[in-house]
Amino acid sequence: MFAAPGWCAAWAARARPGTVGSMTHDANTTTSTSDSPDSSGSGAGAGAGAGGPLSGRVAVVTGASSGIGAATARRLAADGAAVAVLGRRQDRLKDLADELGGAGGAAVLPLAVDITDPEAMGEAARAIASALGAVDLVVANAGAMLGSPFTAGATQEWDRMIDVNLRGLVHTAHAFTDSLLRAAGRGGPADLVHVGSVAGHLLYPDWSVYAATKAAVAHLSRNLRAELGPRGVRVRNVEPGVTVTELGADMRDEAMKANLSRMRSQLRALDAEDIADAIGFSVAAPAHVNIAELVVVPVQQG
Repeated sequence: MFAAPGWCAAWAARARPGTVGSMTHDANTTTSTSDSPDSSGSGAGAGAGAGGPLSGRVAVVTGASSGIGAATARRLAADGAAVAVLGRRQDRLKDLADELGGAGGAAVLPLAVDITDPEAMGEAARAIASALGAVDLVVANAGAMLGSPFTAGATQEWDRMIDVNLRGLVHTAHAFTDSLLRAAGRGGPADLVHVGSVAGHLLYPDWSVYAATKAAVAHLSRNLRAELGPRGVRVRNVEPGVTVTELGADMRDEAMKANLSRMRSQLRALDAEDIADAIGFSVAAPAHVNIAELVVVPVQQG
């Protein structure tokens, strides 16, 4: 299930209202929007942030309610892209869309969607194409980080991390792959960005299942790069180190939560904007250049 109560952009011209399924939205753009996911143009993105490095592009960011996702949406919008912001918390998505539309006149579509539901993601992809135009940039950022000793048997938390970190990422990537391939076929850039973690490579006792999901993301990224790269889609995995976000705030294990807080305070941890800047840099590269893997860590993390 997903819901998009309305456009939250601040453009001078107003296009016709549109309806997708049970969702109604008003399209406020300076250019006409695409009515089909098969559109060959970039729709609203063509009028957003003229002159920016991402002008004319249409981006999707999952996990955009807070943290790295929200920061990335801000960065992409500032660089000229039209942005669909996806997450669980509709109120936060609306606030973000209002902020971006009011501050820079960006075309922003907030969608509350369950990324673990492939049918909902397919419907969201069609709604975004109808409202903003053909998607050529996807940042699969949504994630869950829940730590506990393996012996504790926190099976519900394990299932949640596998659902969000792996299944949700797979469904996100699949929902937009056709659009990315069409963008690449037109000769322009097409980006599928996964937000993984250095935990996918390093040893973190008591975080075994979380680390395993991120290792899966890393290897999925490599294989999709081999599969889609020859067809022009740039698949990359951005792996943050210790970063200050809301991730981990809902852990049940209070000792693990305290350890995470202590780790963040002992280092000069990264801010969400640091990761967003790295993503923004990578997607603005020339279309023939893929910064395939990007590890971004605090200096003191080593």
